[in-house]
Amino acid sequence: MRSAVAKVTQRIAERSAPLRTHAAQRQERGRGSDHMDVKQADPQHLAEQGPVIPVIVLQRLEHAVPLAQALVAGGVRVLEVTLRTPLALQCMRAIAQAVPEAIVGAGTLRTPADVRAAVHAGCRFGVSPGYTREVGAACRDLGLPLLPGVATASEAMAASADGHRFLKFFPAVAAGGVAMLKALHGPFPDLTFCPTGGITAATAPQFLALPNVRVCGGSWLTPEDAVAAGDWARITRLAAQASALRP
Repeated sequence: MRSAVAKVTQRIAERSAPLRTHAAQRQERGRGSDHMDVKQADPQHLAEQGPVIPVIVLQRLEHAVPLAQALVAGGVRVLEVTLRTPLALQCMRAIAQAVPEAIVGAGTLRTPADVRAAVHAGCRFGVSPGYTREVGAACRDLGLPLLPGVATASEAMAASADGHRFLKFFPAVAAGGVAMLKALHGPFPDLTFCPTGGITAATAPQFLALPNVRVCGGSWLTPEDAVAAGDWARITRLAAQASALRP
């Protein structure tokens, strides 16, 4: 395991340089502003950081920073914190301020108000379970890179018509899994996906082997019992294993 952690640590250093530059530029632009200015970017850049994006549900604020630190220590830097709990925004803000190596994003964006709240919390990208033009426009107006959720060909067409080429396929397993993604690749060779929902450490390689999958989303990196017990070493091990899924 030590060798695995060493390898992912080296990859972190290689991937960090452009992100540190982006963070510095964003901080400079944000001085004197009423809200954080988020870099307008293609969200496909997120996939360059590793093969798995953890889908995080936080019930306690004091867990936010050590959890993020444990994931980063294992080589996982892109963190989706879902808006599923009352403390979610506070947790996002805490991670953004205390763990600069992490690229924190807001999941479960459903309204323009959610988008504004995510930006104020310091998020660097957003993820939505589905797609509406209102959410897409809000992210575009505020410069928040969006990974919009789709489950059908019609939804993929709607999102791509608004300029989105990197999409969240959700709920991945329930919506057809690997077979559905293979079917979508024919009519949509220009689209890539982040399948999320029902994926495990055992099945993730099947998704990652597809030509139209850049990265997977999953909650197996942050088991509820490990988070509740503060077993950060276990989470670091899971992160290191996930980082090694793709060389």
